[in-house]
Amino acid sequence: MKELRDKQVIRGLLSEIERKARVLQEPAKIMEVCGTHTMTIHKFGLRKLLEEAGVEMLSGPGCPVCITPNEIHQAAIELVTERDNYILTTFGDMTRVPTQQGSLQTVVPASGSTVKIVYSPTESLEIAKQNPQKEVVFFGVGFETTIPAIILTAQTALTEKVSNYSVLSALWIIPPPLRAILEAKDTEIQGFLYPGHVSAIIGEEPYRFIADEFGIPGCITGFEPSDILLAISSILDQITEGKARIANEYSRVVRPSGNIKAQALMKDICDTRDAHWRGLGLIPQSGLKLKDEYSTIDAEVKYGLDIVGGSGDLPGCRCGDVLKGKISPPECSFFGNKCHPDSPYGPCMVSFEGACLAYYKYEWQ
Repeated sequence: MKELRDKQVIRGLLSEIERKARVLQEPAKIMEVCGTHTMTIHKFGLRKLLEEAGVEMLSGPGCPVCITPNEIHQAAIELVTERDNYILTTFGDMTRVPTQQGSLQTVVPASGSTVKIVYSPTESLEIAKQNPQKEVVFFGVGFETTIPAIILTAQTALTEKVSNYSVLSALWIIPPPLRAILEAKDTEIQGFLYPGHVSAIIGEEPYRFIADEFGIPGCITGFEPSDILLAISSILDQITEGKARIANEYSRVVRPSGNIKAQALMKDICDTRDAHWRGLGLIPQSGLKLKDEYSTIDAEVKYGLDIVGGSGDLPGCRCGDVLKGKISPPECSFFGNKCHPDSPYGPCMVSFEGACLAYYKYEWQ
């Protein structure tokens, strides 16, 4: 693992990338889909070094906190502020996302209700068992990486008849928004860095359409600096050769077929559905929902929540454009001004995987 952060190795890879990019007529625009890739790129100063080498990096929609639309956050807020004796459990970042109704961190809960940060869905289930007199809702947000754990906990709750436990789900599938971005044709992209964690679950095949239909190169990669540079080098080779494919520079973790058991679990417990993504709108078959037989622990069904999609960002916030790669964070007039980590105005400044937070933390002076 030391080699993946070795300065000499990194310099060598950057030189190789510069040599390959030099033959291109203009800088190659490559989108890193995953928010953790975004953080690595900024943390290790790779964005500027790659720009000097002839590669422009664009941030993508790979931050689940960022792409979850306001209406779902507001449904969670209404649950805990309008109903007595509810415990809303969720991951820490979700409590700080601002909406027109405030955030879960700032609102005043109803009598006997509270918001509790947890580190896993199983912790939420344990809270439900310990508090049988209260309704416990897990606000579960994530991509294919975390979905198996969320839905397995839901299955456990149903099997063990924990009747006061339910899940308010915001579960997203990565490949469909990539199609939406490409079909929109308002962001120029010559290659994709595919997310390592998600790919460990879904494998290589779900990205096939990007190479076959759009002729866009891509590479699955890990999260160390050299991982990312190896993937970019592979993408440049594909651009030069004119042969788009799905390369895998993270084979130490990602199998071509992915995690078959996790895939089967998702298929058994969930159905796909059309879903709204912040900045990207309604994307066909881009979300998952619990199947009908799990309706007793589906918070949206159990509590009759009326979640109407398409509410958009707060006025003036450009998180949606950042998530599509249309702009870089400083191009938003609120960045570093009305919106900063201590007082975020948009979700991209909230999450560790958010492009605005990464840019502010490591490049904004």
